Amino acid sequence: MTDVDILPPSILKRKAVVYVRQSTQAQVQNNLESQRRQYELVDEARRRGFRDVEVIDDDLGRSASGTVARPGFDKLVAGLCAGNVGAVLCLDASRLARNGRDWHHLLELCGLVEARVIDLEGVYNPCRPNDRLLLGMKGSISEFELGILRSRMLDAARSKARRGELRIPVPIGYIWHREVGLGFDPDLRVQEAVRQIFERFRQLGSGRQVYRALSAERVHFPRPSDGKRSVSFDWTPIRYRNVISVLKNPFYAGAYAYGKTEKRTEIIDGRAHKTYKHPRALSDCEILLKGHHEGYIDWSEYERNQKQISLNDFGRRGGPKSGRGGRSLLIGLMACGRCGRRLKVGYRGRYPYPIYQCFGADVYNSTRCMSFAGQRTDRVIASELIRAVEPMAVEAALTAERTYMEGQAEQQRMIELELQQARYDASLAERRYAACDPDNRLIAATLEKNWEATLRRVQECEARLSATKATNAGKTVPDFAGLADDLQAAWASPQVTMRTRQQLLRSLVNEITANIDDVAREIVLIIHWKGGQHSEVRLHKPTSGEHECRTSDDAIAVITSMAARWSDEDIAATLNRMRMPTAQGKTWTAKRVSSIRRVRDIHAYRSAEKDGTWLTLREAAQHCGVTSHRIRPLIEAKILPAEQVVPGAPYQILAADLRSDAVVRAMGRNGGPCHLETQNQIPMFPNT
Repeated sequence: MTDVDILPPSILKRKAVVYVRQSTQAQVQNNLESQRRQYELVDEARRRGFRDVEVIDDDLGRSASGTVARPGFDKLVAGLCAGNVGAVLCLDASRLARNGRDWHHLLELCGLVEARVIDLEGVYNPCRPNDRLLLGMKGSISEFELGILRSRMLDAARSKARRGELRIPVPIGYIWHREVGLGFDPDLRVQEAVRQIFERFRQLGSGRQVYRALSAERVHFPRPSDGKRSVSFDWTPIRYRNVISVLKNPFYAGAYAYGKTEKRTEIIDGRAHKTYKHPRALSDCEILLKGHHEGYIDWSEYERNQKQISLNDFGRRGGPKSGRGGRSLLIGLMACGRCGRRLKVGYRGRYPYPIYQCFGADVYNSTRCMSFAGQRTDRVIASELIRAVEPMAVEAALTAERTYMEGQAEQQRMIELELQQARYDASLAERRYAACDPDNRLIAATLEKNWEATLRRVQECEARLSATKATNAGKTVPDFAGLADDLQAAWASPQVTMRTRQQLLRSLVNEITANIDDVAREIVLIIHWKGGQHSEVRLHKPTSGEHECRTSDDAIAVITSMAARWSDEDIAATLNRMRMPTAQGKTWTAKRVSSIRRVRDIHAYRSAEKDGTWLTLREAAQHCGVTSHRIRPLIEAKILPAEQVVPGAPYQILAADLRSDAVVRAMGRNGGPCHLETQNQIPMFPNT
């Protein structure tokens, strides 16, 4: 050692710190020679006279770029501040820091406590200007070198990605073949699992509904066994994240996307912190190559799926929402014709009924663009839907039947593929157990347990397949043709849920624009059908206090015409005989007739003012001293004149007509049947 390399005794009394670091976990596992050379610096420290040597290797696998926390480096800095460190040993300057902030901060501390920096090329004293200049240049070169290496690697990766040759990680359902290149996974079960998600989304239009349907059918989805590389799979029950990741990934549409995520840098406590894997919009990707490879779906279908998923997001503007059930048929499907916003749905009343309303720009504003009841609107739109579907009802029924049968066959096919996979796993476990030495019980016991588990899985799959076949064989296929004959009954069936009605409506209607004609007091609905057709529907908008629970005009006419001559009991009996119910669908009573008269200002029957000129059937019988059965045949034979306000109303008989000769003669017959004389009647036994 030269005089410059000889350390003073005051420095040797302190401890020497050997700082060991590698940038990534891959380097820690593979670059073992670099580790060995760094740990050998302990011998270098003892050769220079240090008795107390400490090794700090807490930062193995951590980058020194300044964006990652390094507890080992912080420990080194703390030791320098305490004055316990006499020298810092490293393989080269890049091991200590690759950013100017940490490097110059370390040199500043070493200069304050007169600590030395030692590498394989010599000893440096940060208190000397020449050594400090040299160390500063080494730090700058180390930082520059990191930037050059990173830029060179990224440029090479981008250049290869522009040609679509960079082997980026591919999603489940694809695999990089060593000779062929990119292609579908050769496992048919994996392909069917992916295709089934897209097929269900075409039918249901909602990722959540796809997950619910597949989960109810106990469908499994592959997951890489090691969590990263798609070499072997573990089949687990499908999760929502599996469904949504398949639907949103453009790779399944044949698009090669590079740079879908970005990194973000934040300054926290004066230090830069970088976070990665922040998703970008597809249009902001660095490289997007459409038609790069064969896809499970085409690009146009992928764009439709993304639009539908975006619209399904609750509270998002721009389009109709998915059908999620509830009490209103048109929830999320109606747009305001004045401001263009989505109409909200509120519920009012003791028995809540829906109300469609638009608050305009301010949700909390007291004034609204419009507001109208939802029950009548839902019924009108449902009628329009049924009217539009009726011409194609038979074809739709046949399509529904074919779709139903295909769904049953698809479910059975998935179970058959799962059974085939389970049998292969059982056969593989059996061969592994047979190849094991029986005396090696530590391994044989585990292999035997795995074999038993695969056999149980085979039994479960066989049981599920048998149950599915039995169910499909014994299940009665719904009468879709019968539904086509009576769509109204099928729509109003209790087995049809509101969610199903909403989904059916959305399959035929894009949007409904609502507006109110204040002059005509009408709600104007413009239906935008799939395919570009439009139709307009108008319905009366009730005034304040007006409601649908109204007595029919025919019943009001009967009450008005009878009220001046008949009692409320007679009017109620007449309405019941005429099969005219109340507004609530109930039978009439005197109290209900009286209530209608008071509301409509109809004058009541006044019995005290009767002067005996007109009599009822019962009163006429009492006047003549006979029963009603004697009076009725006379009225039917037109011997006794009688009037009725409406058919079925009580008879009104003039008292003077009871004193006519024909009536008196008919009344006077006693004993035997009463034979009424009729004109033009030929006697059975003429006089001879």
